[in-house]
Amino acid sequence: MTRQDGPVALAGLGNMGSAVAGRLAQRFRVLGFDVDPRRRADAADRYKIAVVEDVALLAQASILVLSLPTPEISATVVRTLLADLPPGTLIVETSTVNPTDMWRLRDVCSPAGVRVVDGAILSGVAQMAAGRSTLLVGGKAEDLDAAAGVFAALAPRVLRFGDVGSGMAAKVINNAVAHAVMVILVEAGAMAAATGVALHDLANLLADPDAGLLRPLTHRFVERVLRADYEGGMPTEAARKDSTLALALAQTSGVPLFAIQGAHTVYELALADGLGRLDYASIAQLWEGWTNRSLCKTAE
Repeated sequence: MTRQDGPVALAGLGNMGSAVAGRLAQRFRVLGFDVDPRRRADAADRYKIAVVEDVALLAQASILVLSLPTPEISATVVRTLLADLPPGTLIVETSTVNPTDMWRLRDVCSPAGVRVVDGAILSGVAQMAAGRSTLLVGGKAEDLDAAAGVFAALAPRVLRFGDVGSGMAAKVINNAVAHAVMVILVEAGAMAAATGVALHDLANLLADPDAGLLRPLTHRFVERVLRADYEGGMPTEAARKDSTLALALAQTSGVPLFAIQGAHTVYELALADGLGRLDYASIAQLWEGWTNRSLCKTAE
C-alpha cells in the first residue's frame, strides 16, 4: 500500500504502541518515540519507522498519536510539545483515560489552536496487530474527519459517539460492564458446579438470545428503558422473588456471592419505591431519580 503524506508522530512504543506503529506504518511515514531505547530500536527494526531520542522532535508532525500508560504521562508529553506545535495540529489519544482527562487535554491545547480527539481502542494488542480493532472516537466532527486516515489505518470499524471524551466514556463504560459481567458469570458457574449443572450447558443457555445474558440488553434496556415502557412484562416483584431464590440457592450450596448479592439490593429498593407491579426494567427509574437524568431515548 502506498504511504500517504506524513509523517504521523507516535508517542509510546510499548505493547499496544508497537502494534499501533505497525498499523500506521502501512499508510504513513511514522516518527516514533519511547523513553525505552530498546522499544525504539525494536519498532525501527520491525516496522521500519523513524525513531527519535528526544520527544520534542515529534513536533515535526501535524498529527500526534498518543499510546501511553497514564493520562498524566499523556499530559506531560503534550505540555512538553505544545509550544512547538503549530495551530491545527491534531492529537489523537488512544490510551484508555477518562473523559475528564480528555477535557483537561483539550483545555490545555485549545488556546494554542491544537485539536484533540479521542480514539479509544476496543481490543487487545493481538487484534490491533492483526487489523481487527474497533475504535470508539469522540471530538468535533471536523476534527474526526481530519483524523479519518489515522483511524482507518488502525481499525476497520470506527464508532463515533459525540464530542471530546465521549469515545473514552464509551470504552470505560463498556469495560465496566465486561468486568462486572465476568464476576456474575463466575458466580453463576460456581452455583452451576455446586448444583450439578454442566458448565458447557450453562454457557449454551446463557448464549441463547432469550436467556439471561443478552435479553436484558436487547429487550429490557433497548425496548423498555430507552422507551420508558414499563407496562406489562415481568413485574419487579417477580424479579425480586427470583433473585431471592438465587440467594437461597447460593447459600445452601456454599457459594459466596458479591455482584448478584449487590444486584438484589436494587430490587428491594425498587419495591420500596413502588415499582413492584411494573416490568423490572423499571429499576432504571431509580437511577433517573438519583441522578436527575432521563434514560429514555425519546427525551434526548
